[in-house]
Amino acid sequence: MTVQTNTPSGETSPIRLVIHGGAGTITRARLKAEREHAYTQVLEQSLTAGYSVLAAGGSSIDAVIAAIVVMEDSPLFNAGKGAVFSNAGRIELDASIMDGSTLMAGSVAGVTTIRNPIRAAHAVMTQSPHVMLIGHGADAFAAEKGLEIVDPSYFHTEFRWNQLQKAITQERLLQDHDALSDTPQPDADEKTDKKRGTVGAVALDRRGNLAAGTSTGGLTNKRFGRVGDSPIIGAGTYADNRSVAVSATGSGEMFIRTCAAFNTAAQMRLLHLPIIEAADNALAEVAAIGGDGGLIVLDAKGNYAMRFNTRGMFRGTIGSDGIARVEIFE
Repeated sequence: MTVQTNTPSGETSPIRLVIHGGAGTITRARLKAEREHAYTQVLEQSLTAGYSVLAAGGSSIDAVIAAIVVMEDSPLFNAGKGAVFSNAGRIELDASIMDGSTLMAGSVAGVTTIRNPIRAAHAVMTQSPHVMLIGHGADAFAAEKGLEIVDPSYFHTEFRWNQLQKAITQERLLQDHDALSDTPQPDADEKTDKKRGTVGAVALDRRGNLAAGTSTGGLTNKRFGRVGDSPIIGAGTYADNRSVAVSATGSGEMFIRTCAAFNTAAQMRLLHLPIIEAADNALAEVAAIGGDGGLIVLDAKGNYAMRFNTRGMFRGTIGSDGIARVEIFE
């Protein structure tokens, strides 16, 4: 299936890239100035990388990949280099990508040796008949296709390792709480923020084509091969030239249960709702079943939304003027 492009032959569309780096309890009180600067720098680098592709006439797919690779290569975000550890002390990465002009999509889940999972998702989309590959099979596929393979130790960061140890300790405290009524409860923010840092991008190129991508390390202390919404087409990622491109971050299980990315797109396409209203409605459904997080949404005219129901979301956008605009807090 090919979805018609939105720009008539001979005309060009306004270019636009929107990114996120995760949503959660992100406040000025909790984020030191030095670390805020570091996040801002990487977000700007990500926007610049994607913009360079779009400004040169490149595709929205290539812009999404370029933007996400920058964040995957940074230890600041829960994706690629900065991914969180599972309960077993492993890094298990997920990613997905979708082309709004064809509805083609690709994703990987539970991979452990691919430096940039977003590239692997793209390879699945373009070099296989499948949409999703998982685990060792996905790792082997990426190696066969010539993607950069690294030793799992590449992903090890002391910050994430310490997060895992803290999460395991808190888990034990919770298990012991019934027997020891004076056991201190873990801080609520610490419990809910163990999943933050997922990265994503949505882009519109000069031909009027949309694309979306998302990449994550999942949950700190996750077990049993858990997979969240990021590699699930329609939950964490969706793109359709007839509506919007969407990338999500937050409570993965709730985004899956509400098909949050597709829900947003369907409201735009079928109900013709404004972009912000559609995003807010999708987030309200996530909240109604106990979840939270954020969405970045972009339509084929260059209209966009960066919506979240948490205290903050790492986010930014860049358009035809080439000026990167980054925000973090509410």
